[in-house]
Amino acid sequence: MPFLKEDLAYRHYTWKQENVSSVFDGQPSRRLFDRFDGDQVLFIINSFTNHSDESSVKEGREIEEMINSRLPIEAKSEVSVFKWLQSVC
Repeated sequence: MPFLKEDLAYRHYTWKQENVSSVFDGQPSRRLFDRFDGDQVLFIINSFTNHSDESSVKEGREIEEMINSRLPIEAKSEVSVFKWLQSVC
C-alpha cells in the first residue's frame, strides 16, 4: 500500500506541479535529497517500505519523523538517506 500525500504528518513541504512527481520513479539515486520536497520524501518513504513485508501508514509516519528529526546532515543523496534508514530501522 503506497504512502500518500494525505498520510504525511508534517505540512511544511513544498510541492511541484502535478507531472513532476513522475521524476521520482525507480530506485533512489545520487540525486540531491531535499527533506522539504514532499514528492521526494514520499518517494523515499515508499521506496523504503517497498522492501518491508508490512507497510502501513504508521510505518510511513515513523520514517517521516526520522527524516524530519534525526536525518544526519551528511545524508545528501537519496541513496545515502535510504542507506541511513536501513541502518536505523
